[in-house]
Amino acid sequence: MMLPRRFLPSIASLLALEAVDRLGSATAAAEELSLTQSAISRQLKALEEQMGAQLLLRERNRLQLTPAASDYARQVRGVLSTLATASLKLKANPTGGSLNLAILPAFGMHWLAPRLKDFASRHPEVTVNFTTRLEPFSFAVEPLDAAIHFGRQDWADVGYLPLVREAVLPVGAPSLVGDGVARLEDVLDLPLLHLQTRPDAWEEWFAHKGMRVSALRGMLFDQFSTMAQAAIHGVGVALLPSWLAQAELVSGRLRPVFGEAEPSSGRYHLVWPLSRPVGAPLAKFRDWLATQVE
Repeated sequence: MMLPRRFLPSIASLLALEAVDRLGSATAAAEELSLTQSAISRQLKALEEQMGAQLLLRERNRLQLTPAASDYARQVRGVLSTLATASLKLKANPTGGSLNLAILPAFGMHWLAPRLKDFASRHPEVTVNFTTRLEPFSFAVEPLDAAIHFGRQDWADVGYLPLVREAVLPVGAPSLVGDGVARLEDVLDLPLLHLQTRPDAWEEWFAHKGMRVSALRGMLFDQFSTMAQAAIHGVGVALLPSWLAQAELVSGRLRPVFGEAEPSSGRYHLVWPLSRPVGAPLAKFRDWLATQVE
């Protein structure tokens, strides 16, 4: 249900309030918005009259927001961001629709990107916009329609489309590992590189090989790509997905360290919020992804 228009302030007034709250002064807000300081004051005064509440504390020619106004400004900031994103989506694709998708960088680059040409040819009316997110987030806060998630189905209040499973392989630079090691125990003598979002990956890999280990230490990375580069330069041994390691193994920049690839405990999923209807762009992308998995 739409609220009466009398409760909807003008965009100009909201921009002035948000800028004063973020920048700390009417002077800075006026400079950012290319207005005069008196124009900012008028916008805020009009907003006070419309809201029927005091928003400003005037002290020695300075404007300061009341605590209630600051809370209001923070909520306004989110609304303005959502409005800007919606406008950008409409401008980018006025005839079809846009899908804002959060991706995991390595999976997006090496698995999803090579397949996107097929989606674009089947659905030219849909524009897919990508942003990087390494961990689960709140769809209520982020202006995103869906995300690629790795792990178990432990993200609350979302729908799931299972994608692909993953096998991981320890690899290292020839200068560090030579032609690999002969015994599983020898892997522990090498510097092990770790991924921040998978702190137990090495322990799981050793468990698949029949060895129980714990509290393994080593350099910590937030992305596969930087960890892979560190491995290429001989910093340590990286536990990489086989689809990511394959090209480097073929080029000879990395070599297998020990044994075959072992399955990860999680898998990749497409997730989307259950709190809102599934729009046509997401439905088309989800259906297309399902065919890629098949």
